[in-house]
Amino acid sequence: MPLPDTIYCAQQINIPPELPDILKNFSKAAIRTQPKDLLLWSAAYFSALSKGECLPVKDRLEMNVATQKTDTGLTPGLIKILHKQLSSEQTCSKEQLQKKWKGLCLPMDQLEALLSLGYFGPDIDWMEFFALGCSALGGTLVSSLKFACEILTEDEEGGAARIPFSTFVKLYTYLALLDGDMPQEHIDNFLSSLQAQVELQEGMIKPLDFIHRDDMDSTPPDSSNFGRATSRAEREL
Repeated sequence: MPLPDTIYCAQQINIPPELPDILKNFSKAAIRTQPKDLLLWSAAYFSALSKGECLPVKDRLEMNVATQKTDTGLTPGLIKILHKQLSSEQTCSKEQLQKKWKGLCLPMDQLEALLSLGYFGPDIDWMEFFALGCSALGGTLVSSLKFACEILTEDEEGGAARIPFSTFVKLYTYLALLDGDMPQEHIDNFLSSLQAQVELQEGMIKPLDFIHRDDMDSTPPDSSNFGRATSRAEREL
């Protein structure tokens, strides 16, 4: 007696009506994201899709940033994906971050270098790790914060790239203190110098407000702790 699910002809194969749209959206996402390991990324994509989670998909096709000396794989678009996936809570677990990082086909050695640099434990302050991710792209304090603004902004692409000043303060303070050579007085004075402009912009700040300030980086970029560490991580990959 044949098994009930035995298939004798193609007409017996039931194809869900939503499958074509699923495959079409998957194909578009893969083209836009350009994962280095399609199989690994596909597993992360369909896992997130089945759970109703944020998909590991870039907003648009992008090239690696010009400041990268080697192809580390880390780009503003990928950091933005991680932010969407992990920023709903103030902290995320190391395991969650590792899973999402791996799903984006990013180098695990680079993740370990950033975790070591930030002295993170099992629970990770997401915005602190986000700041380190931006520093891996920018290398200097100014360029790192510029990337942060461009990634976090709700302005249209090519716009002012404004973000809340409270967010900027957290990112700037964390990276400046991590540098180790910047006195707290310098940090406080710099933030105070921005206050008037921020008030005119209803509590928002944009890169043009700080990018041309000569006193922002008190030490040469190559002497900063996070600059050395992220550069070293790139060389090792």
